[in-house]
Amino acid sequence: MATGRTDNASSNVEAEKLQSSTNSTMAARSEEVEPLNEHAVPDPEAVAAEVATIIDMNIRNVTERRKLGYFSCGTGNPIDDCWRCDPDWHKNRKKLADCGIGFGRNAVGGRDGRFYVVTDPSDNDPVNPKPGTLRHAVIQDQPLWIVFKRDMVIKLKQELIMNSFKTIDARGANVHIANGAGITIQFVTNVIIHGLHIHDIKPTGNAMVRSSPSHFGWRTMADGDAISIFGSSHVWVDHNSLSNCADGLVDAVMGSTAITISNNHLTHHNEVMLLGHSDSYTRDKQMQVTIAYNHFGEGLIQRMPRCRHGYFHVVNNDYTHWEMYAIGGSANPTINSQGNRYAAPTNPFAKEVTKRVETAESQWKSWNWRSEGDLLLNGAYFTPSGAGASASYARASSLGAKSSSMVGAMTSSAGPLPCRRGRQC
Repeated sequence: MATGRTDNASSNVEAEKLQSSTNSTMAARSEEVEPLNEHAVPDPEAVAAEVATIIDMNIRNVTERRKLGYFSCGTGNPIDDCWRCDPDWHKNRKKLADCGIGFGRNAVGGRDGRFYVVTDPSDNDPVNPKPGTLRHAVIQDQPLWIVFKRDMVIKLKQELIMNSFKTIDARGANVHIANGAGITIQFVTNVIIHGLHIHDIKPTGNAMVRSSPSHFGWRTMADGDAISIFGSSHVWVDHNSLSNCADGLVDAVMGSTAITISNNHLTHHNEVMLLGHSDSYTRDKQMQVTIAYNHFGEGLIQRMPRCRHGYFHVVNNDYTHWEMYAIGGSANPTINSQGNRYAAPTNPFAKEVTKRVETAESQWKSWNWRSEGDLLLNGAYFTPSGAGASASYARASSLGAKSSSMVGAMTSSAGPLPCRRGRQC
C-alpha cells in the first residue's frame, strides 16, 4: 500500500533560519500550504486490512495492576467506555475523536482527513523525510489519521514537529519513540496522540528540521521533553506510556490551552509535567488543562503537575508514588483537585500533596486550590487555600468527577492498550 509521495518541492525550498524564541527549544512554523497527499488511504476498511494483526503483543513494563483492565468494559472511565467495548473498533478508528473529555474535548485531530499508514520506522533525514515514515506523515498540511502497519521502535534524529489536524493512533501495534528526540506541538491546533510508548528522550537540536511540506528551518537545542506543547490549542494526549526523559514528560507553555492529558501511565521521572512557561509570562492566564484518569506510578519525584497562572482540573487520577510532592504551583494558578487517590510515600517529610513553589504564605493563601472528594492515604494531606467556592473554579472545571472509590477501575488500563483486531480492546 502506498503511504505517501515524495514532495519534490522540498528540494527547491530554500532553508530559512528561524529566530529563536524566549524558549530556546522553539521556533516559528510556516503557514504555507501544499496540496493533498494523494496517496493517503481514504478507506477505513483498507486500513483495517493493511494494519498487521498483532497477537499476544508484549507491551514493555505492563504491570499486574494494569492487566486487571485489559478486556473490561463499563469501568466508569467515559473515554474508554465510549469506544473500547466495540470488537470492530479497528473498522471505526475515528470514533476515538468523539470520545474526548475535559478542556481538550474538541480536539478532532485527523478525524476529517484520510488515513496514513506508517510502514518505515527510520528517521534518517529530518529535512526531507521519507514517505511512509512518521515524520513524513505529521508534517503534511491536510488532516491525517496516522496508524502503524506493525510494531516498531522509532529513534527520532530531531524533534518530531507536528502540523495541525493530526492523530497519531498506535492501537494495534507496539510503537516506541525512544532514545532520540521527542514530539513537538508548536503553534498548531487539533492534535491527538494515542497509544505510544515514549521514553529515554534526549536533548537534540542545532539542526535543520522540516515542519511542513513547504518549510524547514533551524532548531536550537531542545530540552528533551517527551511531548512539548508550545503556543498550541485543542490537544489531547491519551493512553501513552511516558518515562525517563531528559526534561519533562508533558510540558505545555507559551499560551497553550484547551488541553486534556488522560489515561497515561507515567513512571521513572523527576520533573513530570510543567504547565505554564514562567511566573512573568502572563499569557498563560488563559491556559485550561484537564488531567484525568492517569496513573502516576513508580519512580516519580515531583510536578504532577507544576502549574502557573491558569486553570487546572485534576480529576480521578491515581497517585501511587511521589518523592517530593504531587501538585505544585506558583503565580496564582487555580487548581481544582477532585476524586483523586493520593497515596503518600513512607518518608514522613513528604506526605503533603501540594507545594507552593518559592512563594510566601502571605501571597499563596489567596490562591484558589481545593480538594474535593479526594482519597488521602498513608498520611497524605492536601493544603487548600483561597475561597472554597470561588467563581474561578468554574473555569477550572471540565467534567463531572466520579467517586475516588472508582479510581482503581478507571485507571487500571492507563498507558497503551493491548488492542487486537476483531475483539474488544
